[in-house]
Amino acid sequence: MQKVATPRDALAFVREHGVVLASAKGSAPRLAEAIAGEAIRGSWWAHPRSHLIYSILAAVNESDQVLVCRLVDRKITLVHRDLWPPVVHLAARFSPEQLARVAEQHTRRGHHVTRTVPFPDWVPPDVRDAARNVDEAAALAIFGAWIAR
Repeated sequence: MQKVATPRDALAFVREHGVVLASAKGSAPRLAEAIAGEAIRGSWWAHPRSHLIYSILAAVNESDQVLVCRLVDRKITLVHRDLWPPVVHLAARFSPEQLARVAEQHTRRGHHVTRTVPFPDWVPPDVRDAARNVDEAAALAIFGAWIAR
């Protein structure tokens, strides 16, 4: 298993795989397991490296190179910016919930609040332009398994 020890390593992991799950089990690699260096049984919060997992996940979630959404099985998914044009190209095939940007924020009282930015409000103009030139067959080869049914 590829070892991820820093936010920089985590961004490289996301870029290499293109689409990863933050921590949930599913049909994409799991970043939390890469940080732990092993398969995680149960919640990663109980893992001995939970503090490292949390800090690296938080850093990746803040990166402008990663879309945090619910693309894969409605679970928190990290999509590297390199793959945003194919996602945008195929947008009509996904549900709105899959493509909404998800951000967790902490309130002053310590509560977690999840905020979403609907598609296409989060899409930068350069990505929108690049999406027009995406080969549909190539995009489907990457994302076809996760298209809403």
